[in-house]
Amino acid sequence: MTLLSLFNNTAADVPQTLIWGEDDFLNDYIARSYTREDKFKDLDRITVDCENDGLDELIANLTESSLFSAQKIVIVKNPFFLTSKVAKKFKKQLDQLQEIFSHINELDDVIVMVASYEKLDKRKKITKTVMNNFNVINPKIKSYEVSAVAKSIIKAEGYIITQSALQLLVERSDQVMDTILSNYSKLKIVAQNQKITEKMVAENIELSLAQNVFEILEAAFNRNYQQALTRLENQLREGVNPIQLLAVFESQIEVLLVVKVLAERSRSETQIVKELGIHPYRVKLALKKRIPIEKLEQMLEKAIELDFKYKNGTYQSDEFLKMYILNA
Repeated sequence: MTLLSLFNNTAADVPQTLIWGEDDFLNDYIARSYTREDKFKDLDRITVDCENDGLDELIANLTESSLFSAQKIVIVKNPFFLTSKVAKKFKKQLDQLQEIFSHINELDDVIVMVASYEKLDKRKKITKTVMNNFNVINPKIKSYEVSAVAKSIIKAEGYIITQSALQLLVERSDQVMDTILSNYSKLKIVAQNQKITEKMVAENIELSLAQNVFEILEAAFNRNYQQALTRLENQLREGVNPIQLLAVFESQIEVLLVVKVLAERSRSETQIVKELGIHPYRVKLALKKRIPIEKLEQMLEKAIELDFKYKNGTYQSDEFLKMYILNA
């Protein structure tokens, strides 16, 4: 199984590939995985960044023969010529690229484009040509799909991860795919026999800011105020300021509040996940919390007020934030 197969492919049997989407980290991860497949191991690898190296450099690499092998693989970063923001001075180069892409089947080389843009200009002739002649991958991942996709990527790369380890990895990565892949890369270094355990994740991946804030709230909700204050002071000592902490507090409390409201309106757990577009684990945890909606509303209102007063300079001491936790 390859990583490309985890996403929709417009032409899976075509080697020329366009990876298009806003997530630059994920796009690069998929591109690296694809270009390192065994079928390409004997090909020269060339990377051209269109924004830094220029279109003339790209054209030269697409039209010149490789010095060391019959074929080469050209990784094209930032192909801005597929977007609407292209200056008229590039008309000559666009015409040349159009000619190359129109006869892509005659090209021995493999082209892998990484277009980390929100939109491509599909009205343009050159964009239409690329999308018709390339295998197009658009790796968009919804929040509630993150865990499943991460598990599939890990499996595709030949690693084994226990369900509890996966859950902890996703939690400590704030359910963010880029962070999951970055943390997973660290785990691959220490994994023995390509197995990743919960203990391995706990020892090598630190709690994120959101996870630390969650632990502070959890302790406060359970009236374990000393533990909550200790965790809060640790974050402040590490240089996280009250405004940063309050932003996460607001986000966490807002999720709890919205989940509670939707649950009261008879929404199922699955419906809430899809409606909010967040990871299922966050919804499951929120539903377990026996905190009245009125209490959450008060906490959110107070957090917003504190946030405002810290930002306008009314409050500067950490004590106001500590008092907020003690009143949770």
